[in-house]
Amino acid sequence: MRWNQAMVQPRHATTRVIAQVLGQGRSLSDALPEVLKDCAPGAEQALTQAMSYEVLRWLPRLRWLLARLLDKPLRTKDADVSAALLVALYELAFERVAQHATVNETVKLVRELGKPWAAGLSNAVLRRYVRERPTLDAEASADAEAHYAHPAWLIDALRSAWPQDWERTLSANNRQAPMTLRVNARRHSRDEYLRKLAASDLPAKPAPHTTHGLILERPVAVNLLPGFADGEVSVQDGAAQLAAQILDPRPGERILDACAAPGGKSAHLLERQPALAQLVALDIAAERLRRVEENLHRLHLSADLRQGDAAEPQQWWDGQPFDRVLMDVPCSATGVIRRHPDIKTLRRAQDIPALGRQQGNILNALWPLVKPGGMVLYVTCSILPDENEAQIKRFLARCPEAQLMELSGAWGRARDAGRQILPGDEDLDGFYYCLLQKT
Repeated sequence: MRWNQAMVQPRHATTRVIAQVLGQGRSLSDALPEVLKDCAPGAEQALTQAMSYEVLRWLPRLRWLLARLLDKPLRTKDADVSAALLVALYELAFERVAQHATVNETVKLVRELGKPWAAGLSNAVLRRYVRERPTLDAEASADAEAHYAHPAWLIDALRSAWPQDWERTLSANNRQAPMTLRVNARRHSRDEYLRKLAASDLPAKPAPHTTHGLILERPVAVNLLPGFADGEVSVQDGAAQLAAQILDPRPGERILDACAAPGGKSAHLLERQPALAQLVALDIAAERLRRVEENLHRLHLSADLRQGDAAEPQQWWDGQPFDRVLMDVPCSATGVIRRHPDIKTLRRAQDIPALGRQQGNILNALWPLVKPGGMVLYVTCSILPDENEAQIKRFLARCPEAQLMELSGAWGRARDAGRQILPGDEDLDGFYYCLLQKT
C-alpha cells in the first residue's frame, strides 16, 4: 500500500482510514487521529471524520454491494483498493454528489495508490452501480446483513435477546449519537453551565436521569466548549454517567475503579465526592493509563494510578480492602456501536465466550478485595445477556455472600439481575448495571 503524503483530501484520507480498519484490523479510534494529522485543519478534518464514521456505519451494506459488483473478491493485500471503492459506493448511495466526479476521482485515486490495474476495474464497478442502482438497492434490502447494516451473528443475537426491540436497536445503532457533556460538579451546577453554553450560542438540554449531564443540540469541537481546557466540563454519555450516581461514594471511603481508562468514570467519582480517602484507578495498559492521567490533570483531579491486570490483584494490590469497587469490565461494546461503528467489523461471534471468561475472572479476583458490607458495581457497555445478567447469575451461584441490590429508577429495563439500557433509549448508549453487596 503506497500513500502519498500530499493526499489530504477527505476522500483520500477516508480511504486511508478504512483501509487500516479492513486491512490491519485497527480500531477507528486508533487509525483516525493519525490520519487527521495529514489533513488541513477545519473543514477537511471534519469531513474526513464524518465520512470515516459513515462508511463504517454502513459497511455491511457497502460490502454486500461491492461483492455483487465484482466478478471475484479483491486480494487481502489490495485492501486500499477495496477501501477506495467502498468510500465511492458510500458517496453514490448516501450522499448527493456528482456521480461522474466520484467515479473519476476514485479512478485517479487508485492510480495514485500505485495500482494502475485497478483503474479500469474501479471505473466499471462504479458505473455499473450507477446504472443498476434501483435493482441492486432492492436486492440489498432483501438481505438481512445489507438491510440492517449489521453482521448476521449480531442480528441473530439481538433478535433472540430482545424479540420486541431488536429492529429498533439495530436502527438506533445506525444513527449518529448526540454529543453529551458532564458538568464538573466541583465547578458549576448544571444550570450554571447551561447558561454559559447559551451565552456561547450552544443550545443544550439536560441529559435524562443524570445530575450533571447535558445534551448539545449540535456537536462541536471540544475547544469550543466554555471552560473545557480548564476542566469545567467533559464529554461523556448520559448512560456512562449513571455509574458514579449508582455507586454513590461517601466521604472517607477507599474506591477502586478497575479497568479505568480513559478515566471518565474515575473523574466523575472524584467530582461527585471530593472527600474520598483514596481512589485507585487501575488499568492493564500503560498507554491507556496515561490517558487517565491526562484527563484527570485537565480536571485538576488526582488519583492513585496503578498499572496491572484486574484479574491478577496480587500484582498491584496493597492488601487494604475497598469500600466500593467499580468493575467496568472488558466487553463486546455492542451497546456503543453508534459511537464506534467499527465494532460491526472488528467484533466476532467467537469473541463473546472469551470475553465472558475474562469478566468472570475479574469478578472472582476482585470480590475478595471488598470489605464486608462493601459494594461492587458491575458495568458493561454490552447489550448481550451472556455478558450481563447471565454473568451475574453465574457469579451469585458460586458466591453466596454476594447479595443482589435493587436498582430503582426510571431508566433502562429491569432484568432478573440488574438493569439494561438499550442503545437509543432516551438517547442514551447501551449500558448494563448491576449492584452487589458483600454480606
